[in-house]
Amino acid sequence: MSNSVFAYLYGDQISQTTVYFSNTRGYKFQKFAYERQAELVGSLGGTFYFHSLSQVGLLLIDQGKAWFSYSEHPLNSSFGLPFDYNGTLGILITPGQKGILIFWFEKSLLVSRNSGQLVYPVHVREGPNTLYSSISEANVTIHSVAANENELAVLTQENSLYYGSLGILSSSLIKFAGQNICTQDAALMFTDVGRVEILTPIPDLMFPAFDFQKCSVNIQAILMDPQFEVDVCKVELLEGEFDSKMYTIDMNSKLELTALMIPRPGKSLIPLAMVSNPHSLGLQAIIYEDGYTYDGNTKHRMNISLKQQHHWGRADPSFTSSIKRPTGSTITLDVANKEISCVDLKPLTAFISVGCDQEKKIVIQNEISACQNNILDPVGLQDNYSYVIERDAYDPNFQGQKALEDLVVQYEYEKLGCPSLVYWNNPWKPVVELWREGKFQEVIETEFVLLEVHGLFTYTYSLTAQTALCKAQPQNWTTIMETASDRGPFAWDRENYVSCHDPDNEAPLRWPNVPYQILGGPTANKVIFDQRNGIYVFYISIVDPYYSYCHLETTFSIYVHGAFPLSVILAAATIIPLVAVMLLSVWLAYAIPKLLHTEKGLKFKGFWIYLCRKCRKACACFRGRC
Repeated sequence: MSNSVFAYLYGDQISQTTVYFSNTRGYKFQKFAYERQAELVGSLGGTFYFHSLSQVGLLLIDQGKAWFSYSEHPLNSSFGLPFDYNGTLGILITPGQKGILIFWFEKSLLVSRNSGQLVYPVHVREGPNTLYSSISEANVTIHSVAANENELAVLTQENSLYYGSLGILSSSLIKFAGQNICTQDAALMFTDVGRVEILTPIPDLMFPAFDFQKCSVNIQAILMDPQFEVDVCKVELLEGEFDSKMYTIDMNSKLELTALMIPRPGKSLIPLAMVSNPHSLGLQAIIYEDGYTYDGNTKHRMNISLKQQHHWGRADPSFTSSIKRPTGSTITLDVANKEISCVDLKPLTAFISVGCDQEKKIVIQNEISACQNNILDPVGLQDNYSYVIERDAYDPNFQGQKALEDLVVQYEYEKLGCPSLVYWNNPWKPVVELWREGKFQEVIETEFVLLEVHGLFTYTYSLTAQTALCKAQPQNWTTIMETASDRGPFAWDRENYVSCHDPDNEAPLRWPNVPYQILGGPTANKVIFDQRNGIYVFYISIVDPYYSYCHLETTFSIYVHGAFPLSVILAAATIIPLVAVMLLSVWLAYAIPKLLHTEKGLKFKGFWIYLCRKCRKACACFRGRC
């Protein structure tokens, strides 16, 4: 389930020791940073990753007591309850990721059902009327211990085998008859539910290899012996389709499970559903009668609803883990009052990943494409189509600076398809759809960001930090690239996004007029293009940390059209003479009529009348009339 490996010096002082961590099965290690480690007291007894809690736990030992310290909220604010630590305890994490730990030494056997938060001694039964509160009180010496998901077996140096069930509420051992089965080299293990094998190596005097003596124990058959006076199991059936499966609950999602239980006639059951990580996963269970069997037994059905603990609204914030952090938990359904004879009736268990649903993806709506309007040819796009981005329009470093040369881009039709059509003078925002398992789910309205993958900067945004009503300085692509240079330019995602509307964001609003580069969410922000036609290939990332645990991102293309080429004539050289002519015409239209009513105007008017008459006579003579 994990490639994680911890390396540490056992018994070293916890405040001074160094713990190393590897997620490559031990090929490479790095220092493990544990918050408040310098404040811890005691020696280090072990480092564990508890998948059932999604926590790292440190076992601390001091003056004969031991307790666990945990790495994440809310358990990092306190410690597990102390328990007796006599000798060097072996620690066994049982399969199933239910958080069951077994601590054992020759004279001690302890169990925890919640990853070390509470640790109790295991009770021991010897006969129908004898019950000891611990192994030490029973005066036995442990040789070896074995466990599976629900069972526990102990082999003692007194040649006795003890068996117990790791019940959902309590654990106890029952002593089987003593046999001559224990040697110094004997090994104990479970091969199946209710099946224990004791292997003893037998040396061969003539050959260096070993033979093994195998002793198989059928637990169910032994428990049926009347001398143990064990009650018959009161449960006939416990089944559910979710058993031994893994499910995913993404942000704001819900999971419904169901189970069927049938008790023996005249018996009553106490079913109990539990999660191993209640700080992250909450449940609600409803049980009801669901008919009868052919024998007249009542069938009971339990419906279990699971979702994030935050969304139930019943837990105090100091109890819940961070909703931004993916976690895991198991859900276990068992019968609390079942007998030890219910060997074959194992609890129903499923692992729940509160995290990314890998079946989710985002798709950009493309209702009108450039191919449908015959602006681009789909056949040509598939035939090694390329286009040129002018050097004045892009920056390969994504800093908005002009490049030194034009860029030739090979269009990836198989990945991008035909570009959507966008008119250059219309403010634009892509319509983002959420799909799961090939089915449309919803239109995403939450925050997302865009970046042209080739460095085109011939677009801006309709809102500024001030008009977007930001309370703090908003993030932008420049600040993200500066702080996440090792991740490349496309590093803006749900993990590093901080909303400028968040009241906990303390970044002062120093530059209110900078473009606000986040789309969606509470604002009506849109993209505004410069007067330029051409293909844009955008990277899009959903940055809202409360929408999904997935890194929902993709690339898509659009074609911006309708922009006339910019004029090569200087605007000032054209506009200034034109305005001067217009002003002169207006002045003449006002001045000439007014001047004609003066004495000089009358003389001027008479002169033009006399001149016109002379012109008429001259024209008549020219035509032969004079």
